[in-house]
Amino acid sequence: MVLPKEMRLKGYKCFDYIHKNSRRYNGPSMILRVSRANPNLINGEKSNSRYKSCRCAISISNKVSKKAVIRNRLRRIFHNHLKLRLFKKSKHINNWALLNFKPKCLDKEPKLLLEECDKLLLEAGFC
Repeated sequence: MVLPKEMRLKGYKCFDYIHKNSRRYNGPSMILRVSRANPNLINGEKSNSRYKSCRCAISISNKVSKKAVIRNRLRRIFHNHLKLRLFKKSKHINNWALLNFKPKCLDKEPKLLLEECDKLLLEAGFC
């Protein structure tokens, strides 16, 4: 299972907004950026009141791996993990999160990366 469409962030405007207006939480293999939501930047249904949840995005550059298969596998694993952690938590409705991976993250196994993600979420106050 991956994140529902209503939980994902897309578009360069959303990513630029998060980069400019976020608080950073650094880990050895990834960076978590958290900012207040700005629903005006979302394309399509701007006031989607049916789904109250935190919106998330994952950014994995080709410096992490040249193979798209590996990047997509990591992305699916983390979207599922974030769905289990953040979906339907009323405390985080007005937050957006962006998870950036550093190039050395492929040296670790996915289980260790998920633990590091949990630590960053805890530090950011999501868990």
